[in-house]
Amino acid sequence: MAAPPPGRGPGQEQAPGQGRRAPVELAVLVGLQGSGKTTFRARCLPAGYTVVSKDLFPRSARHRQRRQMRLVEEALERGRPVVVDNTNPSPLEWAPLIAAGRAYGARVVAYWFPPDVPNALARNAARRGGERVPEAGFFDTLRRLREPRRSDGFDAVREVRTDGRGGFDVRDVPDVPDVRPGE
Repeated sequence: MAAPPPGRGPGQEQAPGQGRRAPVELAVLVGLQGSGKTTFRARCLPAGYTVVSKDLFPRSARHRQRRQMRLVEEALERGRPVVVDNTNPSPLEWAPLIAAGRAYGARVVAYWFPPDVPNALARNAARRGGERVPEAGFFDTLRRLREPRRSDGFDAVREVRTDGRGGFDVRDVPDVPDVRPGE
């Protein structure tokens, strides 16, 4: 990951007289396949976001993670907000995104879709052809899925649930300190 040029990253000091720009958002969607992440992104996030999703890469694409990071960094360097629309189930996937966001002065926000296994499986089963995820892949993601926290490096965590009327309820998740046994 390349560091942003001095004065070029969003939220960094600009040339004299240009003032300071508010940081752009790097939105990291976290949830199972079929949880509504892509629908939420399309309906609820502003149209100006650069969408980065491995689902949009050609099936034959190599180095998918490297390609994703390059697209995220290019958008942040241009001062554009970015949404990463993948399952991102654990710190292994979101840590490089947080690091990129920090390098470019972005506000990194996790949008957490708590697992609703029966409904996610039903939505996945209704998908056509290559959009359907094999159940083994679904359950592998479920096994690795962990709720993101601010202590992971996110500036905010927002919980997203379907509202039962075709929309979404979004709420900020309070910053809860990690509790270790014996403390």
